[in-house]
Order: sequence, then structure tokens, then C-alpha cells
Amino acid sequence: MSTPLPLSISMHPADNVAIVANDGGLPAGTVLPSGLTLLDKVPQAHKVALVDIPEGGEVRRYNVIIGYALKPIAAGSWVHERLLQMPEARSLEGLPIATVKPPVLEPLTGYSFEGYRNADGTVGTRNILAITTTVQCVAGVLDFAVRRIKSELLPRYPHVDDVVGLEHSYGCGVAIDAVGAEIPQRTLRNISRNPNFGGEVMVVSLGCEKLQPERLLPPGSFPIVDEREPALDVVCLQDEAHVGFMSMIDSIMRQAEQHLRRLDARRRETVPASALVVGVQCGGSDAFSGVTANPAVGFCTDLLVRAGATVMFSEVTEVRDGIDQLTSRAASPEVAEAMIEEMAWYDAYLDKGRVDRSANTTPGNKKGGLSNIVEKAMGSIVKSGTAPITGVLSPGQRLADRDISQGLVYAATPASDFICGTLQLAAGMNLHVFTTGRGTPYGLAQVPVIKVATRSDLARRWHDLMDINAGRIADGEATIEDIGWEMFRLMLDVASGRKKTWAEHWQLHNALVLFNPAPVT
Repeated sequence: MSTPLPLSISMHPADNVAIVANDGGLPAGTVLPSGLTLLDKVPQAHKVALVDIPEGGEVRRYNVIIGYALKPIAAGSWVHERLLQMPEARSLEGLPIATVKPPVLEPLTGYSFEGYRNADGTVGTRNILAITTTVQCVAGVLDFAVRRIKSELLPRYPHVDDVVGLEHSYGCGVAIDAVGAEIPQRTLRNISRNPNFGGEVMVVSLGCEKLQPERLLPPGSFPIVDEREPALDVVCLQDEAHVGFMSMIDSIMRQAEQHLRRLDARRRETVPASALVVGVQCGGSDAFSGVTANPAVGFCTDLLVRAGATVMFSEVTEVRDGIDQLTSRAASPEVAEAMIEEMAWYDAYLDKGRVDRSANTTPGNKKGGLSNIVEKAMGSIVKSGTAPITGVLSPGQRLADRDISQGLVYAATPASDFICGTLQLAAGMNLHVFTTGRGTPYGLAQVPVIKVATRSDLARRWHDLMDINAGRIADGEATIEDIGWEMFRLMLDVASGRKKTWAEHWQLHNALVLFNPAPVT
């Protein structure tokens, strides 16, 4: 077997570092095609200095300063976090505002999928009965009930895809009227309205909790059907009618069956690709994320926007260091200012908790070659493609709250995978794309999750967890455009129910995690 040629990848002609692409990295003494000899062993995805960098000198990747050398770094050396001083965060003052006028993207027509139309005009990619909870106290009872519903009732309703309990840790022991408490409350309310749930509303309550059902889902929360607003369907476990545990379970199952009947009457119909609402996210990132998977997602994002769909990108701390790139792409000054407000709010939130932005980069990110949050941010932003940013959502808000019906949207969320996914669910996504370099078995019960590997090594090892191998870009076997189109077509198949993702196949469902900045009591 022949030895693979040494391969390094730089992102811009002005970069003075490149990443090593070979599986397992490269040993000291390796001569790159450029003639540069490695002075150190450099792990895969880690950086090698292309030129001598003096102490205090700029270290550039993506033509962005990702750090300053703490000591002289010789050409051919391994460049890692311990050699770099991280730049200061970009000020939120004096930013470019709506200065970039990208070329108008040619409309992409003729693409459709088979989805479920809802009364409020949204479209589901799945037909799921979601049972909302008002407080963590009922989670065990609901879990028991859902298992029985799935085994005893669901087989009778073949057109219903699943039954899920919307469990969480909120609802009591919290300052229910404190500043910030509106975020978890509107998040839970809007998750209940996700397009994949068909407008069916069912709630399991304990009875004594602070977050009462009528507060969580007040009148007007759901569209009026047949000239009447649906009554709030609540099973309260503390009702005197419940004598014993099994009577609670019987009540939940009896009410659930009414919703299952209505959902089962629904059928998929052909809808335009513009009905897709796609959330894009990355987790377990590495230095390949910004080279392979995320640029491919960015290309696909442009395809979706051209088709009239809605795409949300998020993760405040993972784009904060590229805020100037985002405000310059805003479709209007108002959109730019809304992004700045979200960044400023989060800056203050982190400052209050005495946490700085450097805490974002995880041990796994660093092992995967990302030296700091500046480098990570540059690779994260490319998921957003090149289209103008047409809207901004605060945490827990729904697209309809801002009258957003299509285009590229910034949905402000923390960078934690599960909180970000939870908030994108609340915003109204009906399909999720998740890229990873280190690997994570992340999945959601409420929406299909397409997993994209940044490296071929990960795709081979996790062959039954990754849906797309973007590592083929680094291997020279495919282009960013090839993988972007593959992703777009897979989205239409998954949205139509013609294909299941690996996360769906294995039923990998992570818990919903609420962002709750309000104090507990």
C-alpha cells in the first residue's frame, strides 16, 4: 500500500498557518509539497507555521488574526493554543452596518417535498403528537404514559410518526415573574407550536406548580380552526378524580387517543421547498469544520434561500468574534442593530456570571485543532452562506413573532448544542442539520437531524451515525458544491419521509434544555 502524500490546507493566500489533513497527522521531518519540512509532529487538523513568525507576530487563518505569538515560532513548527495570545473581542461600536450588497441569488425553482400542511400556514416534515408539560414533577408519569401510548395506541394510527413528551426542568422553584423568566416560558410555548406537531395541544400538569397551564398557553396561543379556538386540553395529576397512579395514566392515554385520531387523518401532500425551515448548528467542532462540512452547509444554505426557504444559524459566542462580518451582511440597518443588541445582551450575561468568551472552546475542540474561540468562530460563521441576513430572533421567539417568512435568519442562542437545538425548535424549524468533527450522537425526537461529518476518518468509524461525509472535500474526492447539493437533495428526501436519518433510525433523542437567565427561589 502506497503512503499517502502529505497534505496541508490553508484557507487564504494571506494565511501564515495551514492545517494538516492526513489521518493520524504527520511526523517531524515530513516534507510538504511546498518544500516546507515539519520540525514537529503535527496531529491531524492542527496548524503548522508556513513562515517564521516573530514573538508578538500575527497568526492568521481565514485571513483573520486568530492570535499573537507568545514566542518566536519557526516555519514548520506545530502551532497550538499554548503558543498564542487570543485577540481582544471585536468592539460592538463602529461596526460596518449593511455595507455588503451581495449579488442577487438566482431563484431556484422546481423543488418540492411531501409535507403536512398546518392551519397556521406552516408545514411539518413529521406528524407527531407532542405532550407538553408544565413542570418537571410530572416527567416520570408522562414517560410511563408515553411508553404505553407507543406500545398500545400508536400501532392503531399508522399515519402518526411518534409520540413525544416535552419534558424540561422548569416550572417551579423559579422566580416566575423575574426579568428573564419570559425566555423559558415563551420557549416552551413556542415549542408546543412547532410545525411537526400539527397544531394539536395536550398538556400534563401537576396542579400546584408556578407555571400554570393557562399561563404557559394563554388564549390565542394556537390558530382558530372551524371558527372556534381549541380548548386547552389539560390532564392535571392532582385532580381529585385521580385515585392511584394508574388512573393518571388512563387519563393521559384517553386524552392522547383523541389527538392521535385527528393526526392520523392527515396526509402528506406536495409542497414547495420554500416550506422548509432549517436550523443549522455545529457541535464537537474541529479545525476541519470550517474547511469541509460548514462551507458545504453554507453552500446548501444559499440553495435553500434561493428556493425561498428559511434558514436559521445561531450560537452567540461562536459568531461573536465575527460580528463585523454579520452586521455588514445585514439586509438593513435595523437587522444589524438587532444583532448588535443580542451580542451586547449576551456579553453582559457572561460578564454577570464572570465568564469570558474563551470558555467556549472545549477540550475536544482543542484536540481537534481549534486554538481559541476566534478560530472557531471563523469556521462556524461559514454555515450561513453568502445571502443577506434578513431577520433576528431573540431566545425563545418564533419566526412568526417577527413576521419572518423566508430567508437567512440569525436566531440568538447560547452555543450549547442542546440549548441551541431547543431554541431553534421553538423558532419553528422543521428540519435540523448538525455538523461535527470530533463526533457526537446528538439527536432530537421532535425533528429529523441530518448529521454531517467533517472528516472521513470520523465518517468511517461512525458509519452508522453520520448521514453525510463532508470529509471527501479534504480528501479531494468531492467539492464543496458537490456536498452542498447532496445535502440539499437529502433534506428533501428526509423532509418527505422517504428517508430516515441515522439519529431517527437509532431513536437518539437528547433532552430539551431551556435557557433560563432568571434566578431560582
